[in-house]
Amino acid sequence: MMTRSRMSARVLCALVAGVLPAACATVPEEEAPLRVLIVSGGGYHDYARQRTILEEGLEWRLNVEVAHVFSPPGPLREGRPAIPAFRDPAYARGYDLVIHNECAAEESDPAVLDAVLAPHREGMPAVNLHCAMHSFRSGAWGEPVAPGADNARWFAFTGIQSTGHGPQAPIRLSPADHPIAQGIAQASQAWVTPDEELYNNLTRFDVTPVLMGEQPASVEARWRGPVVVAWTHLYGPQRARVFSTTLAHNEATMEDARYLDLVARGVAWASGHLSEDGSLDPAIRPGR
Repeated sequence: MMTRSRMSARVLCALVAGVLPAACATVPEEEAPLRVLIVSGGGYHDYARQRTILEEGLEWRLNVEVAHVFSPPGPLREGRPAIPAFRDPAYARGYDLVIHNECAAEESDPAVLDAVLAPHREGMPAVNLHCAMHSFRSGAWGEPVAPGADNARWFAFTGIQSTGHGPQAPIRLSPADHPIAQGIAQASQAWVTPDEELYNNLTRFDVTPVLMGEQPASVEARWRGPVVVAWTHLYGPQRARVFSTTLAHNEATMEDARYLDLVARGVAWASGHLSEDGSLDPAIRPGR
């Protein structure tokens, strides 16, 4: 776990009280950081590098402490990463939000899916990144799923059923009317990614778009878009807040400050720290 070095107001007061007794009356108590767990692993991506990019990017932008459940790629693990959390329904205990950045396309065990979804059914907010949308597929996942079907459970959590993408090519992004997009809207008007994968949208589960994406005319029409590439929705009986984006197959996109701003604002929204006008709750602003 990587965290910025922090000294609480209470500790500071204890250090200076003998010299300046009145100081403690004027030093406010520091807000506790949001505890974020990132789950990642699998093939097709450089998750070791993404781990560093995400942790450092989030801790620079938000008052968060990040821990990481990470499974490096190995033989036969590209689509079924050996992540201990996949067998433990209590894996998110002690955290405030989970970021799913795993690639588990071939993981179809219903017991694994039960465990992964358990904290979110209980109301734990979530953020889903890129290949998470192509994970936990079962049955005829290439066809539109029916709400309530066994093979729809993961898509009902992420919000959109995506089944594939075309060739890697730049994606032109445009913001929707959403508090998350308000903080990056001006930059997003001219935001064109490097070569990226544009995930299709086959079935939507009552999502609210944040960003739309479209690839150039040289891409085959069925893959070109425009499609939703970032969105929010409410999941399960507890109406857990979920933010998802299909962007960032490549680390060049993930390292872009606009992408990290997007994910950070998604974390803020999902955790209830982003107002309707797009402003961050002071409690989640970084203390640098």
